[in-house]
Amino acid sequence: MRSHTQNSGPLDTWFGKMSSLPRRAKVKVQTAVSKDEFDSFSELSSASEEDDKEDCAWEPQKKVPRNPKQPVCKESKPKRVPRAKKSTLQIRDGSEGVAVQEVLNSAVALADVDLEDRKNKLDTVQTLKTAKTKRKNSAQSPSAPRTKKLKTDGEPSKASCFKSENNSTETPSTSTLWEGACKKEENEDDCTSGQSPLKKMKTESCPQGQPVLANANNVIEEVEMNWDMVQVLSERTNIEPWVCANIIRLFNDDNTIPFIVRYRKELINNLDADYLREIQQTLEELRAVAKKVRSTIQKIKKEGKMSECLLRALLNCKTFEELEHVSAPYKTGSKGTKAQRARQLGLEEAARTLLENPGNLNLLSYIQPSVKGLSTLQDIETGVQHILADMIAKDRETLDFIRKLCQNRYISIQSSLAKVSSKKVNEKDVDKFHLYQNFSCNIRNIQHHQILAINRGENLKILTAKVNIPDGVKNEFCRWCIQNRWRPRRFARPELMKILYNSIDDSFKRLIYPLLCREFRAKLTSDAEKESVMMFGRNLRQLLLTSPVPGRTLMGVDPGYKHGCKLAIISPTSQILHTDVVYLHCGQGFQEAEKIKRLLLNFNCSTVVIGNGTACRETEAYFADLIMKDYFAPLDVVYCIVSEAGASIYSVSPEANKEMPGLDPNLRSAVSIARRVQDPLAELVKIEPKHIGVGMYQHDVSQTLLKATLDSVVEECVSFVGVDINICSEVLLRHIAGLNANRAKNIIEWREKNGPFINREQLKKVKGLGPKSFQQCAGFIRINQDFIRKFCSSQQSGSAGSSQRVAMTSPAGAEVTSEKQGKKKSKTTANVVLKPDPLDQTCIHPESYDIAARFLSFIGGTLCEIGKPEMQQKIQSFLEKEGIEKIAERLQTTVHTLQVIIDGLSQPESFDFRTDFDQPDFKRSIVCLQDLQVGTVLTGKVENATLFGVFVDIGVGKVGLIPIRNITEAKLSKTKRRRSLGLGPGERVEVQVLNIDVPRSRITLDLIRVL
Repeated sequence: MRSHTQNSGPLDTWFGKMSSLPRRAKVKVQTAVSKDEFDSFSELSSASEEDDKEDCAWEPQKKVPRNPKQPVCKESKPKRVPRAKKSTLQIRDGSEGVAVQEVLNSAVALADVDLEDRKNKLDTVQTLKTAKTKRKNSAQSPSAPRTKKLKTDGEPSKASCFKSENNSTETPSTSTLWEGACKKEENEDDCTSGQSPLKKMKTESCPQGQPVLANANNVIEEVEMNWDMVQVLSERTNIEPWVCANIIRLFNDDNTIPFIVRYRKELINNLDADYLREIQQTLEELRAVAKKVRSTIQKIKKEGKMSECLLRALLNCKTFEELEHVSAPYKTGSKGTKAQRARQLGLEEAARTLLENPGNLNLLSYIQPSVKGLSTLQDIETGVQHILADMIAKDRETLDFIRKLCQNRYISIQSSLAKVSSKKVNEKDVDKFHLYQNFSCNIRNIQHHQILAINRGENLKILTAKVNIPDGVKNEFCRWCIQNRWRPRRFARPELMKILYNSIDDSFKRLIYPLLCREFRAKLTSDAEKESVMMFGRNLRQLLLTSPVPGRTLMGVDPGYKHGCKLAIISPTSQILHTDVVYLHCGQGFQEAEKIKRLLLNFNCSTVVIGNGTACRETEAYFADLIMKDYFAPLDVVYCIVSEAGASIYSVSPEANKEMPGLDPNLRSAVSIARRVQDPLAELVKIEPKHIGVGMYQHDVSQTLLKATLDSVVEECVSFVGVDINICSEVLLRHIAGLNANRAKNIIEWREKNGPFINREQLKKVKGLGPKSFQQCAGFIRINQDFIRKFCSSQQSGSAGSSQRVAMTSPAGAEVTSEKQGKKKSKTTANVVLKPDPLDQTCIHPESYDIAARFLSFIGGTLCEIGKPEMQQKIQSFLEKEGIEKIAERLQTTVHTLQVIIDGLSQPESFDFRTDFDQPDFKRSIVCLQDLQVGTVLTGKVENATLFGVFVDIGVGKVGLIPIRNITEAKLSKTKRRRSLGLGPGERVEVQVLNIDVPRSRITLDLIRVL
């Protein structure tokens, strides 16, 4: 984890050293929803003038008056939308990288707005007619299939889909189109035809800003709500609105996180992968809420229960809890709320009259002795009270006030032992929750792991939990309602004011208080689950990026008692040299030692890797004793302990059977254990991430969120490290950004059929690998130039005639003469010469090859010097002379893109940034728990990190715990400081023993420093 934060670590050195760039100025994002979108419901409205004001509460502060003579930008015309989409497809689908460079790596040509306006005036009337026709069609067929999630501002609003059934044929107003056009012209100084409006980035030299890809106001979701997606996403993630808008655009265009983080840094303000995942998860939640709102609206309309106030309340919902609160009375099979039953008795008019004109209200006139609920004055007062309570509880302004009020008060969560827990639950399980049997904590200070523990106790029926809101909140809320929001507009008699008082009190106790409790619990649980998942992801990344141990012959040992210890010896290239079984713990240890010594000498193996499973401690003591006696002389043998989590599952998987056919599954585990030290990334990607076992409460969190996050982390790690496409396995290849299992399989099949890949352009010939997939994966695929040169020389010295040899000296079109023509003809590139390109061994993306060539001409370098000291010296002297900003301006590209090019040209051919991470801790001796004393200073390796502390293996058979309070920023080196101040698995630390609890086998440690 230490290297994947925003501004520190080896990955910043590897991907981009420009983390100190000034952050873009925040741009105010206005919601683009027009007031007139809901005018179609005015005929059904029976609300007061204050309710009408609520309808406009979500409108932007800046209003644009209607002006029929105002020109409309071309992009706002519905009939021009396909053309705009076509041009954007050129940007993101350009396989040659030319179109991408036009936008991101060169100056952007800006058109004259006045000229565009004069052209647009001629088509204004026709545009509005077309828009009306389309909106009518959409209103008549609301169930039409949705085609795109992202639209331009000029497309007609889909709010007409939500009209009530009594007004389904009403023609919508065109003011939305005019307002959208006006807003676009205000937010864009220039408008280019065929391109999306560009976001402006403020700089000292250009106060008005430089264009960047996306405009926050131009991002419109398919389901239009009364809130702006970009603004809410910015508020929840604390990221600038323009960055959120760019990220939404990039995700909508099917860009992967590794591609965005490395090659689109300027659009995301240099955010790291963790931030992107957090934003992506929040965006998916908001879209899920909007989708649920849409389905709820359609369902309620179908039942004929839709009203303007209900529609407005539904479109205001930002969370599932709010949606549940509003839609609960309208669910199928529901008996209805008390307010609903009172409305069915006709008392809603009385409730509104009490607020608007209480002097004219006569409750006695509603008495009907023969009707239940209207027979007495008390029944009528109760019914009016229920309706008012319901109105108060669903009012947006009221809920916003109570939520804001709670932010400044002491709200606590309390847990206690359940009354029936002792009868049905094991006592051992009850003891696990002794810390939470009488627990209370402020919800602003409670830790994430405490929330997860309380939730688990509730699920096991051991604990009960509740949220406690003080009475002062209720008193201030009732006072505000009486004096401000729900104060009658005219004088009200005391008996009517008493009804209002009772309504506010009933609304808070029966409706608002439970809603707040649900919201608090849901927010705490959601945040805790997200943090738990993110912690799992950070631990997994740290484990995957453990430094490999290349060039060694390793012996893997899978410990065991009755069935023996399984041995596997692998070569430096991961080939299986020998497998065997030895019985070390059945009285045959001396005889087996001779066999182990003979194997180590025969294969010149001096490193033993022991799995940390059953009999690990005894096996470690066995090898440590032999090493201390110099039994393996002349070899200097060392050993290390490695986690074998998931090895057993992998050993019986189809992938293992395909890779090691005919080998016993138990021996496959020993092979996997040895390979985890030789190349951890290549071996661990074969195992489902959640089986690696470096998480916390992983079974209590959302499994969908967990899987998506861990898969994304694996993709990120594999992509950032890169793979040699001519030697990598199919399992590793499928985790590259832009690829999947089918595409990886097709690449392997193409390689087996046609020979090794000569350059990256050949990837375009692989079945199923289109321009978008090529764009995403090309920068993470390496082609070893030494291997290709040897292959080319061997081909030239051999006999001619193969299609691959022809491709080496002729255009690709010559190679496909013997292939099938027709539909697959488009998979070939006619003008690409299949010859080795030294840039294919670097992290430089093919879309930037021409910029790299121009940069080489500036510094006087050649492709043959890539990765050599001469190239590094030329780049350094040129940077000192010109400065990276001026060079980027001369090359008409961004600083981030230029930094990637500089990194690619400077790094050696065999560069692997994982060497900056920690290697396994090799040992020769062993320490027992009884040997420890308080104050002893030891070195150890982090085994797992949680939200409450870090577990460290100090070599005594039991892991010690460093409490989170003992991990401070001052104790972490600058390269290891990160968002969470947490250490990751594999890191070596120096610790001091604070406390030893031998009966409970618990060791408390203090962090001294990170090694």
